[in-house]
Amino acid sequence: MWLAICGGGGWKEHVPATLDALSSQRRPLSDPLGLRPGLLAAAARPGARFGQIAVASGCEPVARAQLLHLLWHRQLGTDLAQPLAVAAGPRGDRVRPGGAVLELSAGAAVVLDGVEWEVERREPHLGRVHLVAADGARQHVSLRFLANHPNCWPSSRTEASGADRGRQPKTLEDLKPGRRELAELRMAHLLEVATGFRSGDRFRPGPGEPKPEYDPDSTTLTGRRRAKVAELAAMDRHQAKLLALDAVSLHTLIRWENARRQFGLVGCADDRWLRQSGGHPTVTEEVREAIFAVREETLRREKVSMRTKESMIHQYVRETFGPDTAVPSYQTLCRVWREWFGPSGARQRYARSAELPVKNGHVLVHRPGQVVALDTTVLPVMVRDGVFGDPVKCHLALALDVYSHALCAFRLTLVSDTSVDVAMLLRDVMMPLPMREDWGEEPEWPYPGIPAAVVAEFAGHKVAGLPFLTPETVTTGHGSVYRNHALVEAQRVLGCNILPARVLRPQDKAACERAFGVIRQLLFERLVGYTGVDVADRGADRPRTQC
Repeated sequence: MWLAICGGGGWKEHVPATLDALSSQRRPLSDPLGLRPGLLAAAARPGARFGQIAVASGCEPVARAQLLHLLWHRQLGTDLAQPLAVAAGPRGDRVRPGGAVLELSAGAAVVLDGVEWEVERREPHLGRVHLVAADGARQHVSLRFLANHPNCWPSSRTEASGADRGRQPKTLEDLKPGRRELAELRMAHLLEVATGFRSGDRFRPGPGEPKPEYDPDSTTLTGRRRAKVAELAAMDRHQAKLLALDAVSLHTLIRWENARRQFGLVGCADDRWLRQSGGHPTVTEEVREAIFAVREETLRREKVSMRTKESMIHQYVRETFGPDTAVPSYQTLCRVWREWFGPSGARQRYARSAELPVKNGHVLVHRPGQVVALDTTVLPVMVRDGVFGDPVKCHLALALDVYSHALCAFRLTLVSDTSVDVAMLLRDVMMPLPMREDWGEEPEWPYPGIPAAVVAEFAGHKVAGLPFLTPETVTTGHGSVYRNHALVEAQRVLGCNILPARVLRPQDKAACERAFGVIRQLLFERLVGYTGVDVADRGADRPRTQC
């Protein structure tokens, strides 16, 4: 029996609490309700559980005390390898952790049958506790009553810390489908580290257990943890990510083990798998209105600190709702502001542009030619206009298909591009590129779905492998060349819809911006004439590093 309780690797977490509960019923106990015959008959059925038998009796608290008395006096038997106090009722098959302590000091709160009671005072010499409810109702109960009550739990408002304060304790029911299996897999790895066996019981070993690196008789706990870290690191990266076992370090195993000892199986689950936070109860509707009013005001003025925003929130609440309206603390306001509006690290002009309304939602691009993005950038290199010319800047204009990210056309212009250059760029998008005689066969049109002979017959010549299409929508920037009447007329003749990008929204032409970045990294940065992205990136010996 003792080896089964210890599991071969030390006492399990629930065993001290179970033995203490059994020991509390060692004294003679009468049965005025006559529950014992029914309890003995119910326990004789296969698969009967402690909590189910107590609930079926019709008087659960008394039945639990009788069952503990029968267990202590060996009239019943149970498997002590599992927790004994399995609660049944509204909370389901939840188990109060064996290491958990029901705090009954003055001022602590407990939840009894779904109602929160505050401990007014306790009388240890009498084994009695005085409770008071929020509405002023009072009652005094015994310590035995609270210890055996199936629906008595510590309140997270006073017992929990950090983000768990004021929330219902996490349970297995909070896990989404599939997450429980991942938590069980984590627990198996932790039990293998602790005991050498994935089941946690040396009397039920798996194939080849214990492994030499996890044998508790010849290895230390730290050594087994390091072996587990090496084992998980050797797994396939994608497989480990699917099993939520990637990036596991020695400290991660220690943190998981501490949570497992405190909360059981649900302690092995990642907090990100659980339900979201219950919010901030102190943020009332009045405070919410004040926060949004201050947000709108600070968005149109110069940038201010969070302390100034807090003062403005207090001022708005006092002037609008009166001085008696409560306002949360500065730390709460900081957390709420960051959750609702982000870290507030952007400059004011960019923050204002981010708040501009979005018209007609987002466009889903699902075919080639649906949207073609046009953009122009200044090349970060200096070029010479001729062998003996002076170094000058040139502009690169790209036409990129947003769906396939295919480069349809590009143009290089000295000094600056014009609307005619952009109009010719649109022409290049629609016209196939002819093959030159000295290009060879590699750049020739491939066979992705249309035979090369059909394309050559359509164009009147051999066609290079550059895609050409008729754009339906053209997304442009806000430069003067894109708003010129000549370019607008050319787009109208081609039957294109003009969709200018939003102001200060590089995401609308993200494909072009990324293409410019790739060209800079793979080509221009390796040239001698590279000048950097802006003036601040230029080198100290500038004449020698430029053409």
